[in-house]
Amino acid sequence: MAKDSFISPDLIRAKFSAAMSAMYQTEVPLYGDLMRLVAEVNEETLRENPALKAQLVQTDELARLDEERHGAIRLGTADELHTMRRLFAVMGMVPVGYYDLTPAGVPVHSTAFRAIHEDSLRVSPFRVFTSLLRLELIEDPVLREEIVEILEARQIFSDEALRLIEKCEANGGLNADDADNFVTEVLKTFSWHQESTVTKAQYQLLHDQHRLIADVVAFKGPHINHLTPRTLDIDRVQNLMPQKGITPKAVIEGPPTRKCPILLRQTSFKALSEKVRFIDQALGEDAGSHTARFGEIEQRGVALTPKGRMLYDELLNKTRQEMNGAPNESNSDRYYELLAKNFMAFPDSYEELHDQALAYFAYYPTTAGKEKAGSFNTNEINVLVAEGALLYEPIVYEDFLPVSAAGIFQSNLGEGGQAEYEVDSNQAQFEEALGAKVFNELKLYAETSTRTLMQAKEALKIV
Repeated sequence: MAKDSFISPDLIRAKFSAAMSAMYQTEVPLYGDLMRLVAEVNEETLRENPALKAQLVQTDELARLDEERHGAIRLGTADELHTMRRLFAVMGMVPVGYYDLTPAGVPVHSTAFRAIHEDSLRVSPFRVFTSLLRLELIEDPVLREEIVEILEARQIFSDEALRLIEKCEANGGLNADDADNFVTEVLKTFSWHQESTVTKAQYQLLHDQHRLIADVVAFKGPHINHLTPRTLDIDRVQNLMPQKGITPKAVIEGPPTRKCPILLRQTSFKALSEKVRFIDQALGEDAGSHTARFGEIEQRGVALTPKGRMLYDELLNKTRQEMNGAPNESNSDRYYELLAKNFMAFPDSYEELHDQALAYFAYYPTTAGKEKAGSFNTNEINVLVAEGALLYEPIVYEDFLPVSAAGIFQSNLGEGGQAEYEVDSNQAQFEEALGAKVFNELKLYAETSTRTLMQAKEALKIV
Protein backbone atom coordinates (compact mmCIF):
# COMPACT_ATOMS: atom_id res chain seq x y z
CA MET A 1 0.00 0.00 0.00
CA ALA A 2 1.31 3.43 -0.89
CA LYS A 3 2.39 5.43 2.12
CA ASP A 4 0.65 8.55 0.80
CA SER A 5 -2.69 6.79 1.35
CA PHE A 6 -2.00 6.40 5.07
CA ILE A 7 -3.62 8.70 7.60
CA SER A 8 -1.11 10.60 9.74
CA PRO A 9 -0.70 9.12 13.25
CA ASP A 10 -1.26 12.66 14.53
CA LEU A 11 -4.69 12.79 12.89
CA ILE A 12 -5.60 9.34 14.23
CA ARG A 13 -4.64 10.60 17.69
CA ALA A 14 -6.80 13.71 17.24
CA LYS A 15 -9.76 11.54 16.15
CA PHE A 16 -9.29 9.26 19.12
CA SER A 17 -9.00 12.16 21.58
CA ALA A 18 -12.26 13.69 20.32
CA ALA A 19 -14.04 10.32 20.41
CA MET A 20 -12.76 9.62 23.92
CA SER A 21 -14.01 13.01 25.14
CA ALA A 22 -17.46 12.44 23.63
CA MET A 23 -17.65 8.98 25.20
CA TYR A 24 -16.60 10.23 28.65
CA GLN A 25 -19.13 13.07 28.56
CA THR A 26 -21.82 10.45 27.96
CA GLU A 27 -20.52 8.20 30.73
CA VAL A 28 -19.80 11.01 33.24
CA PRO A 29 -22.10 14.00 32.49
CA LEU A 30 -20.36 16.10 35.15
CA TYR A 31 -17.25 16.02 32.93
CA GLY A 32 -19.28 17.82 30.25
CA ASP A 33 -20.18 20.52 32.80
CA LEU A 34 -16.49 20.82 33.64
CA MET A 35 -15.55 21.19 29.97
CA ARG A 36 -18.06 24.01 29.52
CA LEU A 37 -16.78 25.80 32.62
CA VAL A 38 -13.18 25.56 31.43
CA ALA A 39 -14.13 26.91 28.00
CA GLU A 40 -15.87 29.91 29.61
CA VAL A 41 -12.89 30.67 31.87
CA ASN A 42 -10.42 30.34 29.00
CA GLU A 43 -12.44 32.74 26.87
CA GLU A 44 -12.58 35.31 29.69
CA THR A 45 -8.88 34.94 30.48
CA LEU A 46 -7.84 35.50 26.86
CA ARG A 47 -10.09 38.54 26.61
CA GLU A 48 -8.58 40.03 29.79
CA ASN A 49 -4.95 39.16 28.98
CA PRO A 50 -3.92 40.13 25.41
CA ALA A 51 -0.25 39.42 26.20
CA LEU A 52 -1.05 35.81 27.10
CA LYS A 53 -3.11 35.45 23.93
CA ALA A 54 -0.20 36.78 21.84
CA GLN A 55 2.16 34.32 23.54
CA LEU A 56 -0.14 31.39 22.80
CA VAL A 57 -0.48 32.49 19.17
CA GLN A 58 3.31 32.71 18.80
CA THR A 59 3.82 29.21 20.22
CA ASP A 60 0.86 27.69 18.32
CA GLU A 61 -0.77 26.71 21.61
CA LEU A 62 -3.94 28.75 21.09
CA ALA A 63 -5.10 26.55 18.22
CA ARG A 64 -4.66 23.41 20.30
CA LEU A 65 -6.13 24.76 23.55
CA ASP A 66 -9.69 23.47 23.10
CA GLU A 67 -8.35 20.08 21.94
CA GLU A 68 -5.95 19.67 24.82
CA ARG A 69 -6.65 16.99 27.38
CA HIS A 70 -5.03 14.05 29.09
CA GLY A 71 -6.47 10.78 30.27
CA ALA A 72 -5.39 8.12 32.74
CA ILE A 73 -5.67 4.34 32.76
CA ARG A 74 -4.44 1.52 35.02
CA LEU A 75 -3.30 -1.85 33.72
CA GLY A 76 -2.90 -5.16 35.48
CA THR A 77 -0.27 -7.16 33.59
CA ALA A 78 2.97 -6.77 31.70
CA ASP A 79 1.30 -8.16 28.57
CA GLU A 80 -1.41 -5.50 28.77
CA LEU A 81 1.22 -2.76 29.05
CA HIS A 82 3.24 -4.20 26.17
CA THR A 83 0.20 -4.28 23.86
CA MET A 84 -0.90 -0.83 25.01
CA ARG A 85 2.47 0.55 23.91
CA ARG A 86 1.89 -0.93 20.44
CA LEU A 87 -1.65 0.48 20.40
CA PHE A 88 -0.51 4.00 21.25
CA ALA A 89 2.27 3.78 18.64
CA VAL A 90 -0.44 3.64 15.94
CA MET A 91 -1.38 7.13 17.12
CA GLY A 92 2.18 8.46 17.23
CA MET A 93 2.40 8.23 21.02
CA VAL A 94 5.49 6.93 22.82
CA PRO A 95 6.32 6.38 26.52
CA VAL A 96 7.84 9.48 28.13
CA GLY A 97 9.14 9.48 31.69
CA TYR A 98 9.02 6.97 34.54
CA TYR A 99 6.84 7.71 37.56
CA ASP A 100 6.97 5.69 40.77
CA LEU A 101 3.87 6.34 42.87
CA THR A 102 4.66 3.89 45.67
CA PRO A 103 6.09 6.62 47.98
CA ALA A 104 2.58 8.14 47.95
CA GLY A 105 1.03 4.82 48.87
CA VAL A 106 -0.19 3.93 45.37
CA PRO A 107 1.03 0.45 44.26
CA VAL A 108 1.80 1.30 40.63
CA HIS A 109 4.51 2.67 38.42
CA SER A 110 3.70 4.61 35.30
CA THR A 111 4.63 6.43 32.12
CA ALA A 112 2.97 9.03 29.91
CA PHE A 113 2.20 8.11 26.31
CA ARG A 114 2.34 11.20 24.11
CA ALA A 115 3.74 12.73 20.94
CA ILE A 116 7.23 14.18 21.31
CA HIS A 117 7.87 16.56 18.39
CA GLU A 118 6.50 20.09 18.53
CA ASP A 119 4.90 19.71 15.08
CA SER A 120 2.98 16.64 16.24
CA LEU A 121 1.98 18.28 19.51
CA ARG A 122 0.46 21.19 17.59
CA VAL A 123 -1.89 18.78 15.82
CA SER A 124 -2.93 16.94 18.98
CA PRO A 125 -1.29 17.16 22.43
CA PHE A 126 -3.44 14.29 23.77
CA ARG A 127 -1.58 12.19 26.36
CA VAL A 128 -2.45 9.22 28.52
CA PHE A 129 -0.93 8.61 31.95
CA THR A 130 -0.63 4.81 32.03
CA SER A 131 0.00 2.86 35.22
CA LEU A 132 0.93 -0.78 35.81
CA LEU A 133 -0.06 -2.58 39.00
CA ARG A 134 2.96 -3.80 41.00
CA LEU A 135 1.82 -7.27 41.99
CA GLU A 136 4.91 -7.85 44.10
CA LEU A 137 3.58 -5.27 46.58
CA ILE A 138 0.63 -7.48 47.49
CA GLU A 139 1.90 -9.26 50.59
CA ASP A 140 -0.79 -11.96 50.83
CA PRO A 141 0.46 -14.75 48.50
CA VAL A 142 -3.00 -16.34 48.19
CA LEU A 143 -4.62 -13.05 47.17
CA ARG A 144 -1.72 -12.29 44.84
CA GLU A 145 -2.17 -15.62 43.04
CA GLU A 146 -5.91 -15.05 42.81
CA ILE A 147 -5.30 -11.64 41.23
CA VAL A 148 -2.95 -13.19 38.69
CA GLU A 149 -5.61 -15.74 37.70
CA ILE A 150 -8.31 -13.07 37.36
CA LEU A 151 -6.12 -10.83 35.21
CA GLU A 152 -4.86 -13.66 33.00
CA ALA A 153 -8.46 -14.67 32.22
CA ARG A 154 -9.37 -11.33 30.65
CA GLN A 155 -8.58 -9.84 27.24
CA ILE A 156 -8.87 -6.05 27.26
CA PHE A 157 -8.36 -5.59 23.50
CA SER A 158 -10.86 -6.63 20.84
CA ASP A 159 -9.72 -9.05 18.13
CA GLU A 160 -10.26 -6.33 15.54
CA ALA A 161 -8.14 -3.83 17.48
CA LEU A 162 -5.30 -6.36 17.65
CA ARG A 163 -5.65 -7.08 13.93
CA LEU A 164 -5.41 -3.37 13.08
CA ILE A 165 -2.37 -2.88 15.33
CA GLU A 166 -0.63 -5.75 13.54
CA LYS A 167 -1.67 -4.37 10.14
CA CYS A 168 -0.26 -0.94 11.01
CA GLU A 169 3.01 -2.49 12.16
CA ALA A 170 3.29 -4.63 9.03
CA ASN A 171 2.38 -1.92 6.51
CA GLY A 172 3.71 1.17 8.25
CA GLY A 173 0.35 2.88 8.67
CA LEU A 174 -3.45 2.76 8.33
CA ASN A 175 -5.71 4.14 5.60
CA ALA A 176 -8.76 6.30 6.39
CA ASP A 177 -11.24 3.44 6.76
CA ASP A 178 -8.89 1.41 8.93
CA ALA A 179 -8.11 4.48 11.05
CA ASP A 180 -11.81 5.11 11.74
CA ASN A 181 -12.31 1.44 12.54
CA PHE A 182 -9.26 1.50 14.81
CA VAL A 183 -10.67 4.42 16.84
CA THR A 184 -14.03 2.65 17.22
CA GLU A 185 -12.44 -0.62 18.33
CA VAL A 186 -9.92 0.94 20.70
CA LEU A 187 -12.62 2.95 22.46
CA LYS A 188 -14.05 -0.37 23.65
CA THR A 189 -10.91 -0.93 25.73
CA PHE A 190 -11.36 2.39 27.55
CA SER A 191 -15.13 2.30 28.06
CA TRP A 192 -16.88 1.74 31.38
CA HIS A 193 -18.32 -1.70 32.17
CA GLN A 194 -20.88 -1.81 34.96
CA GLU A 195 -20.51 -5.60 35.22
CA SER A 196 -17.63 -6.70 37.42
CA THR A 197 -15.60 -9.85 36.71
CA VAL A 198 -15.41 -10.90 40.37
CA THR A 199 -17.76 -11.85 43.19
CA LYS A 200 -18.78 -9.35 45.82
CA ALA A 201 -16.54 -11.08 48.37
CA GLN A 202 -13.56 -11.00 46.00
CA TYR A 203 -14.15 -7.32 45.32
CA GLN A 204 -14.18 -6.57 49.03
CA LEU A 205 -10.85 -8.40 49.52
CA LEU A 206 -9.31 -6.43 46.66
CA HIS A 207 -10.78 -3.19 47.97
CA ASP A 208 -9.51 -3.83 51.48
CA GLN A 209 -6.00 -4.35 50.07
CA HIS A 210 -6.17 -1.04 48.17
CA ARG A 211 -8.95 0.76 46.32
CA LEU A 212 -6.82 1.03 43.21
CA ILE A 213 -6.23 -2.74 43.19
CA ALA A 214 -10.00 -3.28 43.08
CA ASP A 215 -10.24 -0.76 40.23
CA VAL A 216 -7.56 -2.53 38.19
CA VAL A 217 -8.54 -6.14 38.83
CA ALA A 218 -12.32 -6.30 39.20
CA PHE A 219 -13.39 -5.15 35.71
CA LYS A 220 -13.24 -6.22 32.08
CA GLY A 221 -10.78 -3.52 31.11
CA PRO A 222 -8.94 -0.32 32.04
CA HIS A 223 -11.85 2.12 31.85
CA ILE A 224 -10.60 5.68 31.48
CA ASN A 225 -10.74 7.02 35.03
CA HIS A 226 -10.52 10.71 34.15
CA LEU A 227 -10.06 13.16 31.30
CA THR A 228 -8.50 16.54 31.92
CA PRO A 229 -9.09 19.75 29.93
CA ARG A 230 -6.50 22.52 30.08
CA THR A 231 -7.45 25.83 31.65
CA LEU A 232 -5.60 29.13 31.56
CA ASP A 233 -6.74 30.08 35.09
CA ILE A 234 -7.14 27.14 37.42
CA ASP A 235 -7.81 29.32 40.47
CA ARG A 236 -10.85 30.83 38.77
CA VAL A 237 -12.14 27.38 37.77
CA GLN A 238 -11.65 26.08 41.32
CA ASN A 239 -13.64 29.01 42.73
CA LEU A 240 -16.45 28.66 40.17
CA MET A 241 -16.90 24.89 40.41
CA PRO A 242 -19.29 25.00 43.41
CA GLN A 243 -21.52 27.50 41.56
CA LYS A 244 -21.88 24.89 38.81
CA GLY A 245 -22.83 22.15 41.26
CA ILE A 246 -19.34 20.61 41.14
CA THR A 247 -17.55 19.86 44.41
CA PRO A 248 -13.79 20.49 44.03
CA LYS A 249 -11.04 18.84 46.02
CA ALA A 250 -9.60 21.00 48.78
CA VAL A 251 -6.17 21.90 47.38
CA ILE A 252 -4.82 22.66 43.92
CA GLU A 253 -1.81 20.37 43.43
CA GLY A 254 1.53 21.74 42.22
CA PRO A 255 3.17 25.17 42.45
CA PRO A 256 1.34 28.29 43.67
CA THR A 257 -0.34 30.96 41.54
CA ARG A 258 2.31 32.84 39.55
CA LYS A 259 2.57 35.49 36.84
CA CYS A 260 4.67 33.01 34.85
CA PRO A 261 3.22 29.52 35.45
CA ILE A 262 5.67 26.63 35.82
CA LEU A 263 5.22 22.90 35.33
CA LEU A 264 1.67 21.81 36.13
CA ARG A 265 -1.15 22.67 38.49
CA GLN A 266 -4.21 20.46 38.76
CA THR A 267 -7.45 20.06 40.65
CA SER A 268 -10.56 17.93 40.27
CA PHE A 269 -14.00 17.02 41.50
CA LYS A 270 -14.24 14.09 43.85
CA ALA A 271 -14.60 10.56 42.52
CA LEU A 272 -18.11 9.34 41.79
CA SER A 273 -19.72 6.33 43.44
CA GLU A 274 -21.09 4.24 40.57
CA LYS A 275 -23.30 1.15 40.58
CA VAL A 276 -21.68 -2.14 39.59
CA ARG A 277 -22.97 -5.71 39.44
CA PHE A 278 -20.83 -8.57 40.74
CA ILE A 279 -20.90 -12.00 39.08
CA ASP A 280 -22.60 -13.68 42.04
CA GLN A 281 -25.46 -11.19 42.26
CA ALA A 282 -28.89 -12.38 41.19
CA LEU A 283 -30.81 -10.47 38.56
CA GLY A 284 -32.74 -7.69 40.25
CA GLU A 285 -30.58 -7.77 43.36
CA ASP A 286 -29.36 -4.37 44.50
CA ALA A 287 -26.09 -3.54 42.76
CA GLY A 288 -22.88 -2.82 44.56
CA SER A 289 -20.85 0.35 44.08
CA HIS A 290 -17.37 1.35 42.98
CA THR A 291 -15.56 4.66 43.37
CA ALA A 292 -12.82 5.55 40.90
CA ARG A 293 -13.77 7.95 38.12
CA PHE A 294 -13.56 11.71 38.46
CA GLY A 295 -13.04 14.93 36.53
CA GLU A 296 -9.75 16.80 36.60
CA ILE A 297 -8.57 20.20 35.36
CA GLU A 298 -5.00 21.26 34.68
CA GLN A 299 -3.09 24.48 34.06
CA ARG A 300 0.23 24.02 32.29
CA GLY A 301 3.25 26.25 32.60
CA VAL A 302 6.79 26.32 31.27
CA ALA A 303 8.94 23.16 31.36
CA LEU A 304 11.77 23.41 33.89
CA THR A 305 15.40 22.48 33.34
CA PRO A 306 17.15 20.11 35.78
CA LYS A 307 18.27 23.21 37.69
CA GLY A 308 14.70 24.48 37.80
CA ARG A 309 13.34 21.12 38.89
CA MET A 310 15.82 20.96 41.77
CA LEU A 311 14.67 24.38 42.99
CA TYR A 312 11.02 23.41 42.59
CA ASP A 313 11.48 20.19 44.57
CA GLU A 314 13.41 22.02 47.28
CA LEU A 315 10.69 24.64 47.78
CA LEU A 316 7.84 22.13 47.62
CA ASN A 317 9.53 19.84 50.16
CA LYS A 318 10.21 22.81 52.43
CA THR A 319 6.51 23.71 52.34
CA ARG A 320 5.41 20.18 53.17
CA GLN A 321 7.87 19.95 56.05
CA GLU A 322 6.56 23.21 57.48
CA MET A 323 2.99 21.91 57.12
CA ASN A 324 3.89 18.86 59.22
CA GLY A 325 1.17 16.90 57.44
CA ALA A 326 -0.69 16.63 54.18
CA PRO A 327 -2.80 19.58 53.02
CA ASN A 328 -6.56 19.07 53.36
CA GLU A 329 -9.80 21.02 53.68
CA SER A 330 -9.02 22.14 57.24
CA ASN A 331 -5.54 23.54 56.55
CA SER A 332 -5.68 24.52 52.86
CA ASP A 333 -5.36 28.27 53.60
CA ARG A 334 -2.18 27.73 55.60
CA TYR A 335 -0.81 25.47 52.86
CA TYR A 336 -1.37 28.14 50.21
CA GLU A 337 0.25 30.78 52.44
CA LEU A 338 3.37 28.67 53.04
CA LEU A 339 3.58 27.69 49.37
CA ALA A 340 3.38 31.32 48.22
CA LYS A 341 5.95 32.39 50.83
CA ASN A 342 8.49 29.71 49.92
CA PHE A 343 8.08 30.10 46.17
CA MET A 344 9.03 33.77 46.37
CA ALA A 345 12.53 32.28 45.97
CA PHE A 346 11.58 31.04 42.50
CA PRO A 347 12.00 33.84 39.88
CA ASP A 348 8.66 34.88 38.39
CA SER A 349 9.58 36.53 35.10
CA TYR A 350 10.37 34.79 31.84
CA GLU A 351 13.51 36.89 31.50
CA GLU A 352 14.87 35.61 34.82
CA LEU A 353 13.77 32.04 34.11
CA HIS A 354 15.56 32.21 30.75
CA ASP A 355 18.74 33.97 31.83
CA GLN A 356 19.16 31.79 34.93
CA ALA A 357 18.58 28.60 32.86
CA LEU A 358 15.69 27.54 35.07
CA ALA A 359 13.25 26.80 32.24
CA TYR A 360 13.19 25.78 28.57
CA PHE A 361 12.32 28.25 25.83
CA ALA A 362 11.65 28.12 22.10
CA TYR A 363 13.20 30.77 19.82
CA TYR A 364 11.66 32.71 16.96
CA PRO A 365 13.10 35.25 14.49
CA THR A 366 11.32 38.59 14.56
CA THR A 367 10.03 40.32 11.44
CA ALA A 368 12.63 43.03 11.95
CA GLY A 369 15.33 40.40 12.37
CA LYS A 370 14.40 38.62 9.14
CA GLU A 371 14.50 41.92 7.27
CA LYS A 372 18.15 42.30 8.37
CA ALA A 373 19.04 38.64 7.84
CA GLY A 374 22.70 38.11 7.03
CA SER A 375 23.88 41.34 8.68
CA PHE A 376 24.37 40.08 12.24
CA ASN A 377 27.90 39.79 13.61
CA THR A 378 26.99 37.88 16.77
CA ASN A 379 25.89 34.43 17.75
CA GLU A 380 24.90 35.42 21.29
CA ILE A 381 21.26 34.80 22.14
CA ASN A 382 20.90 37.67 24.60
CA VAL A 383 22.52 40.12 22.17
CA LEU A 384 20.18 39.07 19.37
CA VAL A 385 17.23 39.44 21.72
CA ALA A 386 18.41 42.90 22.84
CA GLU A 387 18.78 43.95 19.20
CA GLY A 388 15.21 42.87 18.50
CA ALA A 389 16.18 40.14 16.05
CA LEU A 390 15.21 37.16 18.20
CA LEU A 391 12.50 36.45 20.75
CA TYR A 392 11.83 33.51 23.02
CA GLU A 393 8.65 32.01 24.46
CA PRO A 394 8.15 29.33 27.13
CA ILE A 395 7.99 25.69 26.07
CA VAL A 396 4.86 24.24 27.64
CA TYR A 397 5.32 21.37 30.08
CA GLU A 398 3.77 18.30 28.44
CA ASP A 399 4.26 15.83 31.26
CA PHE A 400 3.13 15.05 34.81
CA LEU A 401 4.17 15.52 38.41
CA PRO A 402 4.38 12.16 40.17
CA VAL A 403 3.58 13.50 43.63
CA SER A 404 0.78 15.59 42.16
CA ALA A 405 -0.69 12.62 40.31
CA ALA A 406 -0.67 10.58 43.48
CA GLY A 407 -2.15 13.48 45.45
CA ILE A 408 -5.02 13.79 42.99
CA PHE A 409 -5.67 10.06 43.30
CA GLN A 410 -5.61 9.92 47.08
CA SER A 411 -7.68 13.04 47.64
CA ASN A 412 -10.36 11.78 45.29
CA LEU A 413 -10.74 8.32 46.77
CA GLY A 414 -11.22 9.71 50.23
CA GLU A 415 -10.01 8.31 53.51
CA GLY A 416 -8.61 4.82 53.75
CA GLY A 417 -6.90 4.82 50.37
CA GLN A 418 -3.43 5.37 51.75
CA ALA A 419 -0.93 2.56 52.20
CA GLU A 420 2.75 2.33 53.06
CA TYR A 421 5.17 0.60 50.69
CA GLU A 422 8.78 0.01 51.67
CA VAL A 423 10.06 -0.67 48.17
CA ASP A 424 12.48 0.74 45.64
CA SER A 425 11.56 2.16 42.26
CA ASN A 426 12.02 -0.37 39.51
CA GLN A 427 12.26 1.35 36.14
CA ALA A 428 14.06 -1.66 34.64
CA GLN A 429 11.14 -3.93 35.56
CA PHE A 430 8.67 -1.45 34.08
CA GLU A 431 10.62 -1.11 30.83
CA GLU A 432 10.92 -4.87 30.52
CA ALA A 433 7.11 -5.12 30.68
CA LEU A 434 6.78 -2.19 28.31
CA GLY A 435 9.14 -3.72 25.78
CA ALA A 436 10.94 -0.40 25.29
CA LYS A 437 12.90 2.30 27.07
CA VAL A 438 11.00 5.38 28.19
CA PHE A 439 12.07 8.72 26.73
CA ASN A 440 13.70 11.26 29.04
CA GLU A 441 11.38 14.28 29.08
CA LEU A 442 14.11 16.78 29.99
CA LYS A 443 16.17 15.68 26.99
CA LEU A 444 13.12 16.16 24.75
CA TYR A 445 12.59 19.74 25.96
CA ALA A 446 16.27 20.52 25.46
CA GLU A 447 16.11 19.13 21.92
CA THR A 448 13.05 21.24 21.11
CA SER A 449 14.77 24.36 22.42
CA THR A 450 17.93 23.63 20.43
CA ARG A 451 15.94 22.84 17.28
CA THR A 452 13.99 26.09 17.40
CA LEU A 453 17.15 28.10 18.04
CA MET A 454 18.86 26.56 15.02
CA GLN A 455 15.80 27.25 12.83
CA ALA A 456 15.67 30.86 14.04
CA LYS A 457 19.35 31.43 13.38
CA GLU A 458 18.95 29.89 9.93
CA ALA A 459 16.16 32.38 9.20
CA LEU A 460 18.47 35.18 10.37
CA LYS A 461 21.31 33.72 8.24
CA ILE A 462 23.60 33.36 11.23
CA VAL A 463 26.25 30.68 10.93
